[in-house]
Amino acid sequence: MFGSRSAKKAAASQKSITPRAGKGATLIADTTRITGDLHFSDQLFVNGRVEGNISADPNTDATMVLSDVGHVKGQIRAPYVIINGEVDGDVYAGTRVELAANARVSGNVYYSLIEMQLGAMVDGQLVHVSPEEASTQPASDGAAAPDEPAQVRALAASDAAESTDSSEDVEVPDKTDNELSRKSGS
Repeated sequence: MFGSRSAKKAAASQKSITPRAGKGATLIADTTRITGDLHFSDQLFVNGRVEGNISADPNTDATMVLSDVGHVKGQIRAPYVIINGEVDGDVYAGTRVELAANARVSGNVYYSLIEMQLGAMVDGQLVHVSPEEASTQPASDGAAAPDEPAQVRALAASDAAESTDSSEDVEVPDKTDNELSRKSGS
């Protein structure tokens, strides 16, 4: 009774990304294998196998759903991504990513909001990016490595600079067994 009105308002104000088949929904059946890049603007349901990059229009509510029997070998770029199958490649979710219990991702996951269920596995990095950064990520043409967010590039550059500077300044003394035994035994 108490607070039920505010709870209903909160539930109604949150955008649900529960997949609903409708206008613009595309299904890749479990017996289908597609080789090449895919581009979509509404909903994409992958039950089969895709060998190529999947991208959606970034300024839409496009949703990509990978079922527990689906497999993608390539990048995924969409505002909303739901994964319950296997992905060999990076995932760029502009708004939200859901990793269900059977999700297996071999690559980095770039997200602004993430939901990860018990059992989901990521063999890579989980990288939080701002919604503006995630939606402005340029699509890769498949020939070059994907662009990383600026904060990741800056961190990698500073780590590289630190590792080269510190390796030149370090001297390792050469101690013999006699010197060590004199210090400990005296």
